[in-house]
Amino acid sequence: MKTKDELPACPVATTVQLIGSKWKLLIMRNLLQRPWRFNELQKDLEGISQKVLTDSLRSMEADAIITRTVYPEVLPRVEYALSELGESMRPILNAMETWGNAYKENL
Repeated sequence: MKTKDELPACPVATTVQLIGSKWKLLIMRNLLQRPWRFNELQKDLEGISQKVLTDSLRSMEADAIITRTVYPEVLPRVEYALSELGESMRPILNAMETWGNAYKENL
């Protein structure tokens, strides 16, 4: 997790730095539904490379936006879910969905 000194002074810039990439927003959109496994995310997020998905998940985990749970099974299973901090983004993502729908209706 970054310290206050490592983040921009502007709160909007802070938010953009943490979740502003196309892929991070789409990962969060999926994780709002339920926990997902890596391969499920990669299949659902058409066009994302394995490297970008891995880097995005690691970054979001380091920033405490998501959690990574490893289940000790014969074939280890890893699931990604929104943390409490990530869940606090739900109203923002819902507002983005509402705005996107309204925009498409007005075309």
